[in-house]
Amino acid sequence: MRVLSDDQVAQIHESAVRYLADEGLKVLLDEARDIFVANGCSVDDECIVRIDPDLITQALRDAPSVFELHAPNPNRSFAVGGASLAMLPVGGPPFVSDLRGGRRAGTMADQENFLRLTQHYDVMAAAAPCVEPDDVPINHRHLRSGFATLTITDKSPFLFARGRDRVRDSFDLVKLRYGIESDEEFAEQPRCWTNINTNSPRQLDIPMSLGIIDFARMGQPNIMTPFTLAGAMAPVTLAGALVLQHMEVLAAVTLAQLVRPGAPVLYGAFTSNVDMKSGSPSFGTPEAFKGALASGQLARHVGLPWRSSGSSASNAVDAQAGYETMLNTYGAFLAGSNWIMHAAGWQEGGLSANYEKFVIDIEMCKMIAENCQPVVVDDETLALDAITDVGPGGHFFGTQHTLDRFETAFYQPAAFSRANFEQWTEEGSQRTDERATQIWTGILDDFEAPPIDDAIAQEMNEYVQRRIAEGGSAPD
Repeated sequence: MRVLSDDQVAQIHESAVRYLADEGLKVLLDEARDIFVANGCSVDDECIVRIDPDLITQALRDAPSVFELHAPNPNRSFAVGGASLAMLPVGGPPFVSDLRGGRRAGTMADQENFLRLTQHYDVMAAAAPCVEPDDVPINHRHLRSGFATLTITDKSPFLFARGRDRVRDSFDLVKLRYGIESDEEFAEQPRCWTNINTNSPRQLDIPMSLGIIDFARMGQPNIMTPFTLAGAMAPVTLAGALVLQHMEVLAAVTLAQLVRPGAPVLYGAFTSNVDMKSGSPSFGTPEAFKGALASGQLARHVGLPWRSSGSSASNAVDAQAGYETMLNTYGAFLAGSNWIMHAAGWQEGGLSANYEKFVIDIEMCKMIAENCQPVVVDDETLALDAITDVGPGGHFFGTQHTLDRFETAFYQPAAFSRANFEQWTEEGSQRTDERATQIWTGILDDFEAPPIDDAIAQEMNEYVQRRIAEGGSAPD
């Protein structure tokens, strides 16, 4: 779907390119500024980098429009870009919540549980930083969380870009999981991914700049995602928020391509708005919906695969949570997004990962995936013989055509109920979130981790324990 004319898309793009040349953006990392300067950009005493438009044009030529993201299990690998769609779980909340335990700080056990749920559901394309484990020291957190990701799931892992030593640790763990010895072999294929949040407005900080450089050098995907919430970190108008988003993405993509031409990148779009009464982030708004449509047009204009989000500001698993998440996620789907983050489990504006909401959102994701299936039209599906057999005023319940297909004819929900009132009452009058509790607890009770070679698991564990004993790695 489109919300902008071609002329408007071109105007936003050209305005962003011209602004980066005239006014630039602030880059806090010396190494990143040096890379820009070595390629003809200017930098002033305030660390403002002004980027030549030709560099941006060349960077967009170099960046791949489609690439393959490889997983430890080759059956979990998938294309990023083009007509592909990947949906991923919630990422990053410091809190978790559920009907039984209420709201509480996230722990390593919660991170592991959400990874198990991610592994269980095929509609989740890759692993994500589902929960921030508050009970693990920050110097060790990337090691413990990385080990859990690589042993509980066989999907492509997420790595935080929170400092060079932490990224190095994480790369080493991923190499062990894939059975790779050299950096050169590791860099031959995209095998993990990270998300880069620019400090909107117009700033790249030190850890994010390091992340862009380190992931680009190793040929691993960077998702360049400005945090453009209209009215706070971006202009209050949607057009203003979009042009700020666009210029920050272009600057980050250019840095990655200057480091390694052809490095895989995604255009990250997170534009929404704040509540002007409280200043808190708002999601699932009409502005976010239109922002996703426009972001898709801008990403296609520059030829990049792109990331959007499914999210909600609701504090409970209620109608608001469902409406907001569906509006955001379905808007991203209609906008042609290749990568939808936070499609399952995001609550409270990203402060909480909720177990019940994860299951309910999975239902939505599976329906979206079902919508992607083609409609088959042939002699069998037209069912003209069955229509003749039934005749006027009859029914199709007992026809052979129905009996041959009834078990797989329609999408069957797990968390939703289609029972009539009497049957629903007999089954305990359960709400959707109550049914979701039974589902996620049952999945965790019966979960079996994917197979992994014992020697590889042991080598990974020994690496983690050794690095923890050495003190781990502090964020930059």
